[in-house]
Amino acid sequence: MSANVELNNRPAPDQVLVDIANYVCDYEIDSTEAYDTARNCLMDTLGCGLLALRFPECTKLLGPLAEGTIVPNGARVPGTQFRLDPVKAAWDIGCIVRWLDYNDTWLAAEWGHPSDNLGAILAIADYLSQQNVAAGKDPLTMRDVLTAMIKAHEIQGIIALENSFNRVGLCHVLLVRVASTAVATKMLGGSREQIIDALSQAWLDGSSLRTYRHSPNAGPRKSWAAGDATSRAVRLADFTLRGEIGYPSVLTAPTWGFYDVSFKGKEFEFTRPYGNYVMENILFKISFPAEFHSQTAAEAAVRLHPKVKDRLDDIEKIVIHTHESAIRIISKSGPLNNPADRDHCLQYMTAVPLAFGNLVAEHYEDSFHEANPIIDVLREKMEIHENPTYTKEYLEPEKRSIANALQVYFKDGSCSDKIEINYPVGHRRRREEGIPLLEEKFKANLATRFPAKRSKAIFDLCKDQAKLEATPVNEFMDLLVI
Repeated sequence: MSANVELNNRPAPDQVLVDIANYVCDYEIDSTEAYDTARNCLMDTLGCGLLALRFPECTKLLGPLAEGTIVPNGARVPGTQFRLDPVKAAWDIGCIVRWLDYNDTWLAAEWGHPSDNLGAILAIADYLSQQNVAAGKDPLTMRDVLTAMIKAHEIQGIIALENSFNRVGLCHVLLVRVASTAVATKMLGGSREQIIDALSQAWLDGSSLRTYRHSPNAGPRKSWAAGDATSRAVRLADFTLRGEIGYPSVLTAPTWGFYDVSFKGKEFEFTRPYGNYVMENILFKISFPAEFHSQTAAEAAVRLHPKVKDRLDDIEKIVIHTHESAIRIISKSGPLNNPADRDHCLQYMTAVPLAFGNLVAEHYEDSFHEANPIIDVLREKMEIHENPTYTKEYLEPEKRSIANALQVYFKDGSCSDKIEINYPVGHRRRREEGIPLLEEKFKANLATRFPAKRSKAIFDLCKDQAKLEATPVNEFMDLLVI
């Protein structure tokens, strides 16, 4: 045979695809902690979505593509009157969840927000439940939703542990699409082989660039990119169940596979099997709607606020000791052009609570920034230094710290205490402290959209693990329609 003729034998599926499919099909979750954390994650994620509905730049993107379209038994978008096909519903849910950068976070070699997958999970679960009820069948329950959440978290997070997509310029929403595709295909009734096929489609799509997350191009696409990814996952699952074939060596194919095209020829590394690890160790954003690497810096700034608020004009310099990842993705100087630019700026997210004692979503808006020039004055006085210990412990599996230290120096030679915080309030190590605050955050977010009686009914249901798990999905979603 000529050396210029390729051998066209179709290979076995890549092991990465097989391992994910086996996990989705076979793994039985027996962790009470994982289900309890998933329940808290559901509350927090929905609350973040409801809060985002206060912002017109978000709501202008929601709803059917053809105005007025109503889909029979369509999936509902929480906090709205929209009833959409599952693909657009996944887009809308994913968009509102991510808009304010306030939902849960996973930090490892790769970063991301695994609750973004709720866009696909909730859209499909609501649609299927209504279809089943209309056909005289049993709906899905919220236990099914929590199970899918745990597995989607695990897929996204385990891949992220050792494999850095950001270092090759790719955006972590790729992992949302992959994880959502796996669980969506299973929820829609797909077989093990169909899950493998659908996953190959997800990897074939490649990845968006991180350009829109970084200076000088940071912009609002980062707030809807996850909705786009989870929506695409539902579409790919649907394609597969309609009979579309898979592409078994999508990762490993020489020249044309993902590894060679997008990952510099390097294969993925894995240090632990899929289980419950990610959900049990997820990081909640409880205190501030801010990129997670800055959470402890903002908390330190809040603690220093009483000591410096009356001396802002006397500040000589502000020193932040942080970890390498924070420096690489959110440390920047110069003009900040939009809210998305500001909520990915370590200096801005430290200056605001230092000056005003808190950091809320409205603090990123143009009007607030323009009305308070002191923010940029403080930014210009900041020095950013890497602490090698912080960088090391950020990556240690048993620590996963997200440390920052903050100290303010004054023109008269005096200085504040150095405030060091290793773990944000949303960390597993601060669960006992964090969960009551998470619940209060959820109550406050419910109140932005629903009257008191409805808010209480939703909260009480979500607080009761057994009752929530037994609730049909369509009845749960009924509570979230305005």
